[in-house]
Amino acid sequence: MTVDWKIFRGEGEPHNDLDTLPDPPPWRFARPQEKILPPPPGLDLTAEASRAIPFQPSPPMITAVNTALYLRRPLLLTGKPGTGKSSLISKVAYELKLGPVLKWSISSRAAVRGGIYEYDAVGRLQAGGDGDPPVEKYLTLGALGTALVAKDRPRALLIDEIDKSDLDFANDLLNVIEDGEYDIPELQRLGASTVTVKDLTGQPREIVNGHLDSRQFPFVVMTSNGEREFPTPFLRRCVRLTIEQPDEGQLANIVSAHLDQYLDDTKRKTVQTMIEKFVSDRQQSDLSTDQLLNSVFLTIAMQGRNERTFDKGELEQVREALLRPLSGAGQ
Repeated sequence: MTVDWKIFRGEGEPHNDLDTLPDPPPWRFARPQEKILPPPPGLDLTAEASRAIPFQPSPPMITAVNTALYLRRPLLLTGKPGTGKSSLISKVAYELKLGPVLKWSISSRAAVRGGIYEYDAVGRLQAGGDGDPPVEKYLTLGALGTALVAKDRPRALLIDEIDKSDLDFANDLLNVIEDGEYDIPELQRLGASTVTVKDLTGQPREIVNGHLDSRQFPFVVMTSNGEREFPTPFLRRCVRLTIEQPDEGQLANIVSAHLDQYLDDTKRKTVQTMIEKFVSDRQQSDLSTDQLLNSVFLTIAMQGRNERTFDKGELEQVREALLRPLSGAGQ
């Protein structure tokens, strides 16, 4: 009997097929990865449900996700704002029962260490008194560190807008995602010991000898708006996908997935006209899908509900405000 290779199917219904994911390639890690265990009973999936259920991944997205899962490689998504880059990871986390997505938003000051852990040295010094407070009480794992210490099932990690980082960030991150491990000097100085620290969610995690080593490599999605180039060594260690803007038919499906319960036949005709205009305007200016959703929700879906109405002039003003170009002279 043949079995479809896809672990993630993009259909939205949570399932346990991740438990059947084969081992990574033999060259991927210097140590074995642990067997993926079933999700814990009563796992709460509501955190990602609202974003995941209406999102409709394209076939290239589904292929890229599965490729990243099999190879234990991060997925680098490039595309304009509003093309679904961050929604995709919610879909994966929901369908594969990975728990809430761990999010790390990147800025120009971001450092890889900050994504792994934060150490409040000043707070520890101020609390010193007559003794030395335990280091581990002042050390908290960040989003990347929390993802690395997962033991039973992989976590989903979103590294958002990575192109905002400085030039060294990608290379520094490469060292961590290549090996799935990291040393914490503040804990290593304690000598051979096991300490308990809190992760990003406040849960206690044991760290042995100050060393983080992933036994369940996280499902990592890094998003980029295409504003910069990345080093070749970094790119070749990622699964890469450029997400194109949705066409007219895809936009209709997106609006329907989010707002169909608000629309009758008359409103659907108005939505279609609005989508056609949006696609035409998008050829001349920079617009994103969420702008269209906001406009449809406020000026069509909500129109007439609870006796709330707009006059024609107000409708035009609201739509103009919501659909202003994101760049150029008209922004």
